[in-house]
Amino acid sequence: MITVHHLNNSRSQRVLWLLEELGIEYEIKFYERDPKTMMAPESLRQVHPLGKSPVITDGDLTIAESGAIIEYLVNRYGNGQLVPASGTPEHLRYTYWLHYAEGSAMPLLVMRLVLDNFGAGDSSVVSGFVTPQIKLHFDYIESELRKNTWFAGEEFTAADIQMSFPLEVVAMQKEEVQNWPKLKEFVDRIQTRPAYKRALERGGKYDFSFQ
Repeated sequence: MITVHHLNNSRSQRVLWLLEELGIEYEIKFYERDPKTMMAPESLRQVHPLGKSPVITDGDLTIAESGAIIEYLVNRYGNGQLVPASGTPEHLRYTYWLHYAEGSAMPLLVMRLVLDNFGAGDSSVVSGFVTPQIKLHFDYIESELRKNTWFAGEEFTAADIQMSFPLEVVAMQKEEVQNWPKLKEFVDRIQTRPAYKRALERGGKYDFSFQ
């Protein structure tokens, strides 16, 4: 039985959604952030030395990092679901977006969040670097979503699940997201999926205040 070590308001919600899309049985072990620091509890370190979420256990295996977890689950349990055929242009795009989400998009959003939380939201670092970079990246994402319904092409894949988190974070910024209507359409589209809704029911409260 797969166990998802699920931290509230975290990227581990994507793992629950993927498992629901694949129709795989799993159980959830819940962890709550410290209400003052918003950090994960020390008990997560007993699962993985970094004490971060998402992390899953499957038998004797412990797997951390969203992209690694997604690749493991679709390769071992997916039976070809949610992954384009190998050797196709769609598969190359799938691989790119699967890694882009955490490698390029999220670091900028986390940087902005950290600077805001430390009272540096109006600093020259934000205005001179973070904000222009966010605009550059999300203009690029918007242009790609004009070409295809989903990130890898016209079929929904696990790359869309991986990309959901940074896009949902941006979609919460009401003024900002008006610049990216295709991004907003993507978020609206994924949030109507039955598996997405089932994951929310099982995972509990979920917002984007803490990444």
